[in-house]
Amino acid sequence: MGHRRCVGSLNGGHGQRLRLVIVGAGAAGLAAANALASAPLRTIVLEARGRIGGRAHSVQSQNLAVDLGCGWLHSALDNPFSRIAEQLGFEIDNSPPHWTRQAGAQNFSRADQAAFGAALGALEVRISKAATKGRDVPVSTLFDPACPFNPLLDAFSGFYNGAAFDQISTMDYNAYRDTEVNWRLTRGYGTLITAFGADAPVKLNTPVSAIDHSGRALRIETPNGTLSTQVVIVTLPTDVLAAGTLAFNPGLPAALQAAADLPLGLANKVFLGLDAPEQFGPDSHLFGDPSRAETGSYALRPMGRAMIEGYFGGTSARELERAGSGAATAFAIEQLCALLGSRFRDRLHPLAETRWAADPWSRGSYSHAAPGATGARAILATPVEQRIIFAGEACSPHAFSTAHGAAESGRSAAAHALAQLSDT
Repeated sequence: MGHRRCVGSLNGGHGQRLRLVIVGAGAAGLAAANALASAPLRTIVLEARGRIGGRAHSVQSQNLAVDLGCGWLHSALDNPFSRIAEQLGFEIDNSPPHWTRQAGAQNFSRADQAAFGAALGALEVRISKAATKGRDVPVSTLFDPACPFNPLLDAFSGFYNGAAFDQISTMDYNAYRDTEVNWRLTRGYGTLITAFGADAPVKLNTPVSAIDHSGRALRIETPNGTLSTQVVIVTLPTDVLAAGTLAFNPGLPAALQAAADLPLGLANKVFLGLDAPEQFGPDSHLFGDPSRAETGSYALRPMGRAMIEGYFGGTSARELERAGSGAATAFAIEQLCALLGSRFRDRLHPLAETRWAADPWSRGSYSHAAPGATGARAILATPVEQRIIFAGEACSPHAFSTAHGAAESGRSAAAHALAQLSDT
């Protein structure tokens, strides 16, 4: 990966003595390492995968970078990765998102598109009012039973939250801060985060199996040896924590319950090459079936490219992933052909699809608070014994589910760790 400060093998026995260990080399772990780069500390980042970036991952397809994970610089004017992209010479595409537009009106008239936008706006007003009153209830309880767009509202929640609205806390939904300025990177968001972390002291293929905090020093167990450290920053996804993949001795019931109360929703993507793309304008969009919650959202010619990016969220994404490799691609092709004619199939070429729930080091895409558990983010972000610090998008109070929220959490964790180590 080109990590100029990548460490070598770990020692066995009592292992290496460090002052700080960071678990996970996603956006949070890399941001923490970056914030501590000039500090006089022996630091290491332990990453289970054979690459850095976590849920930010770009791959090459048709000589173009595509984002299998996060792909948008959300709240771009305030997003620190926008500045980092400029510093590293990454081209930014600031074309407005396609999400609410429909190419043509095959199954979704202009009037219905406007009515759906109004229904979503009215729902968000009700969410805001409920949250202001402290009502931490499922968003679905605020649906208008007579609204014909409730299935599409749940589909939207799948794309936006990774889960249907009956699983989403009104308080948590309302806490998210979105400036509605969203940009993209032609070389990929995952490529940017990899470049950002290129100099981090990362040890790849080194999952952490246990953290023992029963003594004065923390003992970090890995298949490659044991490390001893004073402070650890843990940036693993909440579903990985809740599953017990990383064991703590003594246990941390409050933190792990908070992780369980912040489950990862699921969003998966399908990429299809497109012959004769000029039929569609750049950055066009289609909902596969606006009458159902189980539908895909299709970006036609994203950034002008000869491809289609299909997006699936929530229950739909989980069912397609459980159906096995290729199921989401087949579903996307069928939905597109239902809209554009059976001959359209001959113009499509499968390129890639994602299965984030099956990834053992992710187990999903991004977090949402379960109804009644909006305080879980603050609980998870509270350091344990001042030396076990959790970080990641789930710990962000207002930018959860984003790479920049994860990075901000990582920087905050690094500041706390540095203050703690300065006092010892």
